[in-house]
Amino acid sequence: MLADRASQISTSGLFDAQAQGDVPSPCVSVCRMTPDRSHCEGCFRTLDDIRVWSRADAATRRTIWAQALRRAGLPLPPALQAQATTEHS
Repeated sequence: MLADRASQISTSGLFDAQAQGDVPSPCVSVCRMTPDRSHCEGCFRTLDDIRVWSRADAATRRTIWAQALRRAGLPLPPALQAQATTEHS
């Protein structure tokens, strides 16, 4: 479900750093924390990620998306890969 959501958002261009518009939430309406409470089983965000989401800027939201996809063991869409490469340079 998370991979499908990421694909839709990537296709819409909203992961691009120059995109106009809000970066949509990774929430897939499976709101249940893992037994160790490390992250949500649906969107793979941590409680801190969920807490800051509503006031986060677009760059922070893209970073949260990248971290969630990594936690899920999913590949990053090209726009998020580019941002991650830029942040580590």
